[in-house]
Amino acid sequence: MTTPHTLSAHQAHARVHELTVLDVRTPGEYTAGHLPGALNIPLDRISRALPAIRHAADRGDVLVVCASGARSDSACRTLAEHGIVTATLTGGTGAWTAAGHDLHHPEQASRTAWGMERQVRLTAGALVLAGLGLGLIHPAFQLISAAVAGGLAYSALTNTCGMAAVLAKLPHNRPRPGDINATLASLLNR
Repeated sequence: MTTPHTLSAHQAHARVHELTVLDVRTPGEYTAGHLPGALNIPLDRISRALPAIRHAADRGDVLVVCASGARSDSACRTLAEHGIVTATLTGGTGAWTAAGHDLHHPEQASRTAWGMERQVRLTAGALVLAGLGLGLIHPAFQLISAAVAGGLAYSALTNTCGMAAVLAKLPHNRPRPGDINATLASLLNR
């Protein structure tokens, strides 16, 4: 199995126009802002996109990007298992913007999309408040708050997030079939 190499934001910026950039965040996150020229293939669609990604990798270097680097690391491991060599952006789009580089914001974005981290914070906060409020009716409902706290601690320790994985399956976080097909066709035409 090949190991992905990493690029800093400055290294990636210098090469962004010669790389095939794959953004593995949800479509909503991608629409809110992505690296110039990036194509959106959500992490849970990577397996479906393997032939197109392999084709792009045969023609040049592939950079896999997400918000912080956790999802892109996971995508790179999956691609490496299939013999596809990739690079990942250290620190993700957060590091890209912190280095002073601009994200592309599509004009056709008709709604303001929330990033996955913001969706997780809202959901976790709402569940904790619900658990505490319902705990006034019956103390057993406070277990909801305890479960969310335990999940957040586990998430921090493992750098994974089960709640994000569940939220990514909601309709507003899913690509439309035509969008993913167009992305795959674009990869095959590179």
